[in-house]
Amino acid sequence: MTTVEVTKKASRADKPTEPLIFEKQVEGQTGVDFPPLDVPKTEIPSGTVGNGINLPSFGQHDVMGHYTHLSDRNFSVDGNFYPLGSCTMKHNPRINEWAAALPGFSCLHPLQDDDTIQGALRLLYETRTMLEEIAGLHEVSLQPAAGAHGEFTALKVIKAYYADHGQSRRTVVLAADTAHGTNPASCTMCGASVQTVRTEQGQTDLEHLKEVIAHVGADNIAAFMITNPSTAGLFDVNIKEIADIIHEAGAMLYVDGANMNAMVGLIRPGDFGADAMHYNTHKTFSTPHGGGGPGSGPIAVTETLAPYLPVPQVMMADDGSFYLDRSREKTIGKVRSFIGQFGVLVRCWTYISACGPDGLKNVAETAVLNANYLAARLQDLYAMPYFNPSEGKFCAHEFVTVPRDLLDKGVTLIDIAKRMIDYGVHPPTMHWPVHDCFMVEPTETESKQALDHFVDVMRAIAEEISMDIETVQNAPLESDIARADEVGAARKPVIAFVDSE
Repeated sequence: MTTVEVTKKASRADKPTEPLIFEKQVEGQTGVDFPPLDVPKTEIPSGTVGNGINLPSFGQHDVMGHYTHLSDRNFSVDGNFYPLGSCTMKHNPRINEWAAALPGFSCLHPLQDDDTIQGALRLLYETRTMLEEIAGLHEVSLQPAAGAHGEFTALKVIKAYYADHGQSRRTVVLAADTAHGTNPASCTMCGASVQTVRTEQGQTDLEHLKEVIAHVGADNIAAFMITNPSTAGLFDVNIKEIADIIHEAGAMLYVDGANMNAMVGLIRPGDFGADAMHYNTHKTFSTPHGGGGPGSGPIAVTETLAPYLPVPQVMMADDGSFYLDRSREKTIGKVRSFIGQFGVLVRCWTYISACGPDGLKNVAETAVLNANYLAARLQDLYAMPYFNPSEGKFCAHEFVTVPRDLLDKGVTLIDIAKRMIDYGVHPPTMHWPVHDCFMVEPTETESKQALDHFVDVMRAIAEEISMDIETVQNAPLESDIARADEVGAARKPVIAFVDSE
């Protein structure tokens, strides 16, 4: 019998429900002292004044206490094992936060003249040149605000290139059937249609790729979008041949960089034929992730595509000073405000600089080692369609398990996921890239002790399914709330507080 130590909490029956902040308010209290007016007071016209807003009254200490209590109930990357496959939820080193909070960075105004922000511009210039080297591509734009925005921006750059070369008919983009959902969405936003290319055992089906090109017509294809390593957690061993096939059709190879954590410092996309790619700095380079942002999705492109990158672009002058180039003749223009997600890029620069070349290589090597370690220790209980060391089949930074034997005993995937919460583990990505699967990514930041605990948890849950199935079916049992109706919450959200009195 596997024994796993569960962090004991008071049961839900013993713990009072945390009231909403509206229910805890005290009339007449305030946690903010506004400075005296230093301009003449002006009355708001009566026709403009509304009925006011229902904000709670609170002292500062009570506000802090309320949100601290709520934060204690959260799962977090800092407090828990967070193996979300494809999302690369790694620890954010605190040196990143220190750097981003330096007054010379945090107190800048985005409209300052170039000569007053030389330090910031130098950091941006060095960030883009480091990203260029890591990608093995000619030039990087730091403007995109997230990975999906990077896809959109790169596709706009590719579209501009073809328009400039009299090939506007190239409006079809190919994408693997394991592609991130943002890939076809970005194509649609750019006015392109999408054709799916099959994968077999996590690898691109080369014959089907050729068939699709023949069916669509090589002259109509703009690009092939591929995530490498794939969402199945496998490096596509045919990537060089794929690049050759795409280039022979006159199209571009676009690499979704969501899984760069498995390659950084080891393999450069430009070296295996990529024409463009995006980074997710909040994944690969440990800048904040989740909660809707902030993110940053720089794109890297070949010299052929570089003239079409967005403006402004940070440049270094002959005298060593830095400036923003806003007047590129063939640019697609601006894709966001100002010069990028600056605070996130400070964190990116800090992480890359702290790691150095050897450290970045170690990131990928350790991430891959950790994923294979977990897969090897769990494969006897959790079936893995793409992992079989005896046949030389290893995963990259993540692995996919389809635990059909366990599900056939009467539990669902969501039952297993909810039981993991009781053990202090955040459930992995589910039902993607195939139905009834977990996609697990430990990243390089988890210790062997944490990995072993995860193995013990998963093995304990497997035993519970055989010996105490109702425990798993009714999980979570020790969380602050019972199992939520997630579908109902998404479809019929209650987003306003209404005083029943």
